[in-house]
This record gives sequence, structure tokens and C-alpha cells, in this order.
Amino acid sequence: MLMSDWLRWVFQAVTTAPLRSLLTALGISIGIAAVTLLTSIGEGIRVYLMDSFSQFGTRIIAVTPGKTSTSGVPGLLTTIRPLSLDDARELGRLAHVDAVVPLIQGTAKIEGGQFSRDTDVYGVGPEMARAWKFKVAQGRFLPAGDLSNSRYFAVLGARVKDELFRNSSALGKHIRVGGTRFRVVGVMETKGQLLGFDLDDAIYIPADIAMQMFNKESLMEVDIIFKETTTSGEMRDRIKDLLVRRHGDEDFTLFSQEDMLSTLDKIMSMLKMAVGALGGVALVVGGVGVLTIMTTALKERTQEIGLLRAVGCTRRQILWMFLGEAVFLSGMGGLLGLTIVAILIMMINTFSPELPIALQPAFMLASLALSCGVGLAAGISPAMHAAGLDPIEALRSE
Repeated sequence: MLMSDWLRWVFQAVTTAPLRSLLTALGISIGIAAVTLLTSIGEGIRVYLMDSFSQFGTRIIAVTPGKTSTSGVPGLLTTIRPLSLDDARELGRLAHVDAVVPLIQGTAKIEGGQFSRDTDVYGVGPEMARAWKFKVAQGRFLPAGDLSNSRYFAVLGARVKDELFRNSSALGKHIRVGGTRFRVVGVMETKGQLLGFDLDDAIYIPADIAMQMFNKESLMEVDIIFKETTTSGEMRDRIKDLLVRRHGDEDFTLFSQEDMLSTLDKIMSMLKMAVGALGGVALVVGGVGVLTIMTTALKERTQEIGLLRAVGCTRRQILWMFLGEAVFLSGMGGLLGLTIVAILIMMINTFSPELPIALQPAFMLASLALSCGVGLAAGISPAMHAAGLDPIEALRSE
């Protein structure tokens, strides 16, 4: 049998009952559309979260007070030294350190002019804006200097500035934070939201003043930004050695931005695959539809198979004829499903543009290959049955 004859037979087999073929392809298309769309949404969310956390940089190691792991030695009392500004100052002297950001956070009432509101207050060091890649829209950030005996300066988030000063300039104005008077020296650029937290609804003051204001003995965190001249592992060892010498014990925990991003990437990738697998249920249903149609076609064409075998068609040729029909139906369903996905994505981008979707050509090609694979798997049993028919018995069948 020539290739042209094989293609003609497959095409005629599919178009003989166009409505039945269309419904079969539609079952596959729904499954392909579900898998492709859900996987694309999962990938979009993964990329969005990775970009959101990466905006602060990847060469960051965070130190928090207290050790999260269990030592396994019962009955042993230990003391945890506070994570102090002196610790931050010494960490800044380590080799390959680019910036150090002491951090303490609280909530206070902010008063400016005729307006007041409660908002988050971050006590930080003067290197925060450069370290976290925050840009100043007006004025400057907290002035460089020692981490102690800081002046009462404040930098406003974009939203806080708009709420307190409306369209007027905030630079040089005085505000009250928790009843304490500060002078505004800068306004940050709009940063947006991260996991529901409004990064613009915040105010930044010196860390030492914030510790006094919130009556805290320990910093919440110290962020160390290291240079490209070293690795995350080497930097962790240097930080650990220094703090153990200062504290006498490992009463702190280190978090690497690389570790966090790697863990987040793994979690989101697993979630994406799980969501795609849920959509695959519809694809399995479509595969069952192909199996049903091919089984029905086998019964309808038994005499035709006998005739083909009588004129010289081999079992292998009969097998490939039926498999070709199944794959063709599934391929049609795959193309229809991708068309449905394209229409749905255009609608989502129009009515819900904030929903992150990452539709990649590789996903589309993989979906099309998956549809053909489902058709191939569903058509194997009927095709093998057709190839195994006895020619004489097939011709006698009614």
C-alpha cells in the first residue's frame, strides 16, 4: 500500500461520519484545553512569584535570632543573645560584604499636617535602598553614617506620602511617628504589592531609633548582601563563624535567598504539574471516547477489513490504518483544543489582565504531541483486533 493510499483511506474513514468525528475530536480538545490552560496559569504564577522575590536580589543572606532546628539534647538550658546593631556593624566588616541591612518592624500612628493614619514602620540601615533595590523618587534615603545615634529622619512610601501630603511636597516637612517628631528627607518610588503586602504603605526610619520606639532588645533580622566574588556557601560560613565567636553559640538561623528561591521554584513546579494532572482527567475521558469510536468503527468495517486482506493488505498495514485514524482524530482534537486556549487567553487578557499566564510554544507543542499520544494509546487495542481478524471470517460477517 502506497503512502498516498494510506492517507486517503484514513481521511475517508474520518470524513465518512463527520459529526461523529467532530464530537470525538471535541472530547480530546476539552482535555487538551484544560491541561494547556491550567499548566500555563501555573507556570505564570510560578514566574510571577519568582520575579517578585528576585526583585530584592539573589545574593542575600538573612540572619534571624534563635535557632529553628532541634538539638536533640534534652534538659540543656541555653540562652539566646539578642541580634544587635553591633552584630550588624561587625557583619559589615566581613570580606566580600557589599551591604548590611539591620531590620526591625512595627506599626505606629503617623501624623502629617491635617492627616494621620496607622501604617507599617521599618527600622533599617542607610544601605537598605541600595541593598533591596528600592529607588528613591524624591529627596534621598537615610543618610550614611554609624548605626547608632542616628538623626530623626524618615523616608515615606509612595502611598503614605499621597495619603498624608496629597499633591504637595513632603520633603523637609515634619511628621510624628508614634508621637516622635521626624523630618521627611525622601519619598520612595512606587513598588507595588508582594503577596498581599503593600510595599508602598510603609515608612522607613533608622533602626536604632525604631528599637527604642518599639522597646525591642533584638533586631528582627539582618540582611547581608554579598559580592559576586564569593559564593553563598562561603559567605554563610563566614557569617556563622563570626556570630558564633560573638555569641558563644549558634543561637541564630541563616536563610539564603538562593535556597528560598530554589525551594519556591520546586514547590510551584510541583503545584503546576498537579494542576495540569487535574486537567488531564478530561483528557482521559477524551481518550475513552476515541477508544469507543474506534471499537465501533471496527465492527462497522469488518467486511472492509476482510476485503483489504483478500486483495493483499498485510496485518501490519491494517494495524497502521486504524492507528492512523485514531491519531488523526486526536490530532484534530489537539488543534481544536489549542484554538480554544488561544480564545480563552485573549478573553482573560481582556477582562482579567492581572492574572499571570505564561503560554509558551513548548507547552503548545507538548499538548499537541500529548493529544496524538492519547489517540495512539486509545487506538492500539482496536487496531490490533482489526489486524488479527481472519479474512474469510471477516468477509462472512454481516
